[in-house]
Amino acid sequence: MALNTNKNYKLYYSIKEVAEMIGVNESLLRYWEKEFPQLKPKTGANRVRQYTDKDIEEIKVIYNLVKVRGFKIAAAKKMMHANRTGVDKSADVLETLISVKEQLTALKNQLNQIV
Repeated sequence: MALNTNKNYKLYYSIKEVAEMIGVNESLLRYWEKEFPQLKPKTGANRVRQYTDKDIEEIKVIYNLVKVRGFKIAAAKKMMHANRTGVDKSADVLETLISVKEQLTALKNQLNQIV
């Protein structure tokens, strides 16, 4: 058996953890579950939502369409249905750009401390 080098060992995340990760309210995640049928987190015996990494990726795509790009819910649904690969790539590009921006900001802060 090969050694798993993935640092993320957690299989399920609570709705609170996911809301903090994405930067939205828990109620918005519940609303998106009703509006987007492909977003179905696992629920335990006590009806606690358990999100997988796949669910979180789906939420990031929805967030990109609705919050970042400004699509209405109906338009976001249509876009996800019609052009799923393009939507996924767009979300990946956005995530990469945000990461690069954070790195550049950190470098700028380090340079300002030197000067």
